[in-house]
This record gives sequence, C-alpha cells and structure tokens, in this order.
Amino acid sequence: MKAMVYYNYGSPDVLKLKEIEKPTVNDDEVLIKVHAAAVTPFDWHFLTGTPYMARIIGIMPGLFKPKNNILGIDMAGRIEAVGKNIKQFQPGDEVFGRSNGGYAEYACAPVTELFLKPTSMSFEKAAAIPLSAFTALICLCDLGKVKSGQKVLINGASGGVGTLAVPIAKSFGAEVTGVWSTRNLDLVRSIGADRVIDYTREDFTQKGVYYDLIFDAVGKRSFSDCKRALSPKGIYVTTDFSPTRVLQGLWISMTGNRKMIPMPPKAPNRHIRELFEKFLEAGKLTPVIDRCYTLNEVPEAFRYYGKGHARGRVVIEICKYRLK
Repeated sequence: MKAMVYYNYGSPDVLKLKEIEKPTVNDDEVLIKVHAAAVTPFDWHFLTGTPYMARIIGIMPGLFKPKNNILGIDMAGRIEAVGKNIKQFQPGDEVFGRSNGGYAEYACAPVTELFLKPTSMSFEKAAAIPLSAFTALICLCDLGKVKSGQKVLINGASGGVGTLAVPIAKSFGAEVTGVWSTRNLDLVRSIGADRVIDYTREDFTQKGVYYDLIFDAVGKRSFSDCKRALSPKGIYVTTDFSPTRVLQGLWISMTGNRKMIPMPPKAPNRHIRELFEKFLEAGKLTPVIDRCYTLNEVPEAFRYYGKGHARGRVVIEICKYRLK
C-alpha cells in the first residue's frame, strides 16, 4: 500500500510517500481502507517532535526517532477486516475515529476509538471531527463546567477546535464571544457566535467585559492576560498543556477564586463520549474544512497548517492522487 512515512523528527520535508506492507489486523482491532484523514495539532507535534519534554515523559513515543512512522490520528474509511474478538463492527461498515496511522491507504484501529459514520456525512467531514470535538467537549463541559446563561469567550474560534466549540457552547445556552482575525469574523458569526472580536484591532482582555469561562482553543493567551477578563469566580481553560502550566494552574486555583486549567493529554471519559454521541446523532457536529490535499500532498498540507492560519481543519483525501 501507499503511505506517507517519516523516520526522523523535523519539518514537513522529512515526509516521504512510500510503498510499504499493508498492516495486519490484531484480534481487538479492525482494518480500515482509509478515505480521508485530518491534519491535527497532535500530528504536527509528532512530526516535529515538539515539545521535547513530551518525548522525555513518554507522551510521545520515541525519544530520538519516532516509533510510529505513519502520522494521521483522525481518519474515516470503510472496514475491510475485523479481528476475531470484534462483534460490534463488520466488514463494509463506514467508520471514523482514531487510528494508528491514517496517512495511508489502510490503517488498523482499536474499536474503542471508532464510531459509525452518519450516512449523510462525507468521509472528509467525518475525519475532521474526532480530536476537535473531544477537545472542545472536554474543555467546555468537563473542565470548564459550561452552563446556561454564562458568558463564554473562545479564543481561536475559527480554528479546528474553535469551530466546534462555538456551537457546543451555544447548545448549552451560553452567550458566546468568538475571537479571531478580520478575515474570519463572518465565519465565526455563521457558526453561532453572539459576538465577535477581531484580535488584530481589539484586545479582549482590555475591554472591561468579564466572562465566566474563557477557553483558549489555540493556547495563545496566558492566564495573566486573561484574568483581566475573567469574572471573580471565572475559569480559564487552555489547550497549552505542560508540567509548568499544571503547577501554575494548581497554584492559581489554590490561592484565589479564579481557576486556570490546562487540558491534560488523556482519553475522554464516559460522560464526554456520551455527549459526543448525543451531539453526533443530533447532527450538531459539523466541522469546517479549510482545504483538502491528496496523499502525495501531505507535506504541502503540513506547510500550510504550520502557518497557523487554517480556518477549521485541513483534510487529506487518501483515495485521490494529484499529479504535480
């Protein structure tokens, strides 16, 4: 099969399209013919090997070189074979979720990380959902305790996580303000934000408006900045996780009424998975796709993603090939 592989951490230049052996399915896995995969922050960190501390403490397998040579955490496709212990899926089922290397024509995945794809949803849309939706749900519902009537600000509202976080917060009855640059304000309004702030023209921390929950979906603003816009018992949640952030958050939460909570790298609990399925069934998880690339264009996709200006998710169409 064709796969985009890498054997050293580095820039998108280390990614190479190769012909490799098709994976063999284990007893508790399924083999998927991949149709689409997303470019996520996890894939970027695993490509570049950053932050280095993640390698030292084992979050990222491979201290000096990557142990898994195929990226692509989020994917969607059709099941081709199932392990002997699998009862809930069968060949032919269209699924999406987390995989062991989605930038390939075939990938294996544990069934605990898979969901049936809604028939009305494209493979590209499905591939753009898992990490974005679970991040938004964990940060807003589990860590942020979002409630009806609260004022919620989402920094990075037009990114892959933000474009799902805005409608999720709205569904809980929150009053949502979205922050992004000028060219994305109409997009943020279209996904349900009550108010929008152009960060190139205004600093939301200096406006004298206070929020019950600030979710920094891109990890760009510090707590010291955001506390100026937090209500007296407000919560600041960030995707920027590090040991330093954890210690800072613990100290802030212990010594004051406001809370700072960095999102830990852990699997979603049962409550979050139930919320995910509820939103999925209700048709409320509708990702925004910025650009689509083909399998041989994965390096270009990462170069674009690395500029930090993607609106929604960047998606790889595995079954297509574009001549250069």
